[in-house]
Amino acid sequence: MNGFVWQWPAVLIVGAVLLVLLILLVLWLTRRSANKPDPGRLLSPEKRLEAALAAAQNERTASAADILNDTGKTSHAKKEKHHLFIWGLKGRVTASPSAARYRAYRVGVAAGSVVACCALVGSVCLAARPSTVMPLSSASSSRDIVLCLDVSGSALPFDQQVIASYLELVQNFKTERIGMSIFNSTSKTVFPLTDDYSLVKQELRSALTALDGVSTQQSINNMTPKQYQNISNFLSGTQDRKNATSLIGDGLVSCEAMFPGFSASAQTTQARVSPASIVLATDNVLSGAPIYTLHQAMALAKRNSIRVDGLYTGDNQSLDAATTSEFRQQVEWEGGTFSTRQNGQSVDQLVHSIEKQKIEQEAKEQTVDLDDQPDPWILILGLLFAVLFLVMGWVKR
Repeated sequence: MNGFVWQWPAVLIVGAVLLVLLILLVLWLTRRSANKPDPGRLLSPEKRLEAALAAAQNERTASAADILNDTGKTSHAKKEKHHLFIWGLKGRVTASPSAARYRAYRVGVAAGSVVACCALVGSVCLAARPSTVMPLSSASSSRDIVLCLDVSGSALPFDQQVIASYLELVQNFKTERIGMSIFNSTSKTVFPLTDDYSLVKQELRSALTALDGVSTQQSINNMTPKQYQNISNFLSGTQDRKNATSLIGDGLVSCEAMFPGFSASAQTTQARVSPASIVLATDNVLSGAPIYTLHQAMALAKRNSIRVDGLYTGDNQSLDAATTSEFRQQVEWEGGTFSTRQNGQSVDQLVHSIEKQKIEQEAKEQTVDLDDQPDPWILILGLLFAVLFLVMGWVKR
């Protein structure tokens, strides 16, 4: 969303008033009746000397005529000669170079006044802070994503498909940070949140290699010693509590703790700079006594502004089970998307659908910023002042 706005539009109103006052002042100062030239001042020194001599000669001639003639004739002749003198003086003023300079002066004053008004307009526009509405852009990551995978026996084949899907998606990531954590009775961070995509790809490929032998029961039975060692290394640290498996609430809280600013004691919704989301893949079959129930973990995610999307990893026969319904309700209550394979979609399609919804949601919630755009106005104002100084200098000369 791009657009042009004035941050301080009230300045434009004040500027408009000042502009009107300036125009009225210029018109008053340059009105024709108040600026008629003094003919004597417009004449050159030589012309002024000639005019003075002519006036003195006329006076002497008039005095002599007064003595010889009667008062009425003398007065008439005097007035006539005076009018002739004034007419001739006006003609000399009009035809003199000084008159041409005066007309040029008036043109210069008018041009300077116009440029001054334009400079005032530019100054007011600059003071009103012309700005552009731009989508908020920062060097920070656009999203933080954590893959939170239940690695109990029934979920491993599903986890492999989730990892494969994100290995494909990460090819198009640019500013996203991604991390992965796996859990059973305890949790293990495979890699923390990072935008080092070479590391991410390496870790995801290693996870795929480790899970390669657990796609089906037959493949598990046919695993080689090396494959057993790979899966053992991958799952190391996820089964450190006895008599407990798939502690979903505890595993989810461990994934939430991977986000910066996470607070386990938060009582109100915490603001977050970058959108945070968790892809939770589990069948929600609990075995043992967790520290956090799924509901408590979901509530904690909501208070920390972390979105949780759920991928059901159980078999289709358990879609109507109470544990599956609870999983769906908790995910949708928190504002996430719950996905299963019952509609025939592959895991890859489900993952792509979740990512698409996240991107669309972020587009709707995208914040904007005001970016000052003074550059063209500064350039225009600088040129106007330069022209104004040139015109004033020319007028002064």
